[in-house]
Amino acid sequence: MESHQHQHHHHQYGSSSSVHIDTGGGGGGDRFPQWSMQETRDFLMIRAELDPTFMETKRNKLLWEVIATKMREKGYNRSAEQCKCKWKNLVTRYKGCETMEPEGVRQQFPFYNDLQTIFAARMQRMLWMEAEGGAGSSKKKAAQLSSDDEDDNDDSEVERAHKKKRKLKAGGGGGGGGASSASASAAAGGNVVNSLKEILDEFMKQQMQIEMQWMKAYEAREEERRKRETEWRQTMEALENERLMMDKRWREREEQRRIREEARAEKRDALITALLNKLQREDRLGIISFASPFLFLSTRS
Repeated sequence: MESHQHQHHHHQYGSSSSVHIDTGGGGGGDRFPQWSMQETRDFLMIRAELDPTFMETKRNKLLWEVIATKMREKGYNRSAEQCKCKWKNLVTRYKGCETMEPEGVRQQFPFYNDLQTIFAARMQRMLWMEAEGGAGSSKKKAAQLSSDDEDDNDDSEVERAHKKKRKLKAGGGGGGGGASSASASAAAGGNVVNSLKEILDEFMKQQMQIEMQWMKAYEAREEERRKRETEWRQTMEALENERLMMDKRWREREEQRRIREEARAEKRDALITALLNKLQREDRLGIISFASPFLFLSTRS
């Protein structure tokens, strides 16, 4: 019996090698062209859009056909089976990079962040559904996970074999297996809560950074506005002072003009008066000189 199980597991290990090798077409060997970087990113974008639907449906064959259609719309000739195998290969490589350093992950697997985004969004949707549905949603959540694993299995054959071994070991432990299962569930729940907390913390940090940037921009705009207002007030004050100086100079010129006019008027009046007095004196002298001969004759007679 043990030898039969060993052969069965060996068969699983051997069959998984064809799935893990990313030949570009996903299970098609060298008959299909390799996947380019841009094609893979477009594929992951389409897969991310349909991930909620994958979690809700029981059979995913039709969804892979939809993905293949969307790929053809983008100019890529990939079948549904190729897309499905490509997804399995990417998930396998993603899980293999979980224990690696971030710098090594980016060098070995450039699509790590894309898959991490998809799985983080999936986990967040599950947590929200569980929070909304309460205890009754656990069965639904388990059903969704099972439906996602049935046709669109994110685990490789090797990982499933390891899971079966762990289950067998847990079952062989008798009563202790139930306790270990409970502790594993509690640990998984704790990991989910910690992951959610990390996501929320990261979100809050981003919000704080955005708010700080907004405050800095607002303060810069206010400082610029105050500066312009101060310059405008200074300009208005300078114009007002200039107007006052011009008005003062005009009044001074008017006063000087008035003084000059009065002086000229006085001179004119004095000249006219002197001329009149001269004419009067000349008239009196003329009358006297004209009348003097007649006075002389009258005296002799």
